[in-house]
Amino acid sequence: MSGHSKWNNIQHRKGAQDKKRAKLFTKFGRELTIAAKEGGSDPNFNPRLRLAIEKAKAGNMPKDILERAIKKGSGELEGVDFTEMRYEGYGPAGTAFIVEAVTDNKNRTASEMRMTFSRKDGNLGADGAVSWMFKKKGIITVKSEGIDMDEFMMAALEAGAEDVEETDGVFEVTTEYTEFQTVLENLKNAGYQYEDAEITMISENTVEITDLETAKKVMALYDALEDLDDSQNVYSNFDISDEILEQLD
Repeated sequence: MSGHSKWNNIQHRKGAQDKKRAKLFTKFGRELTIAAKEGGSDPNFNPRLRLAIEKAKAGNMPKDILERAIKKGSGELEGVDFTEMRYEGYGPAGTAFIVEAVTDNKNRTASEMRMTFSRKDGNLGADGAVSWMFKKKGIITVKSEGIDMDEFMMAALEAGAEDVEETDGVFEVTTEYTEFQTVLENLKNAGYQYEDAEITMISENTVEITDLETAKKVMALYDALEDLDDSQNVYSNFDISDEILEQLD
């Protein structure tokens, strides 16, 4: 998408539907489990887990479910052995898609991914098929209301940020993914509260979608991939104008 904020608008609109089906809690739980498995159950020494806990709490995940997910990852409770996977492919109009998944059955997930791409006018590719079009970055958004742009930009750059843009009522801070946690902590220590923070994949080149029918097909694939039980994050390089997005709504 052109502009990460527009991409987030699509994800947040989709997120509202996920909440109704409790799918968002499933995503939170799997991220908590994976993070605890990877770096331990103490958020003070595990930045990925610390961020996952903050997001789960912001999403109103019940405390007992949150704690249980962490204990499953750390081995304190018996749980499913999850593995992180990434799938790449092409969608309608030559759009590129990356899907990050967490699964307990690689064969099942691969089959579902292949079938979904095929049924929605796409093709599942091999590893590296489209990832070369994307860069892994950290994105931190802070509401811009009442904050001086120059002052914030100076603070963000001093915190280690790569770039800052103001759009749709927020400051969007871009970081190298390796510096993401450092920048986030530095901004918090400087008194700035973030609205959202994540490691994401940003496309270097976008595919502009200029007609409604193609937009419907692209979003049908995006929605179908998002709805798969094992999907955690879906990234693409399509750019749909606000006018067409409104018609889709």
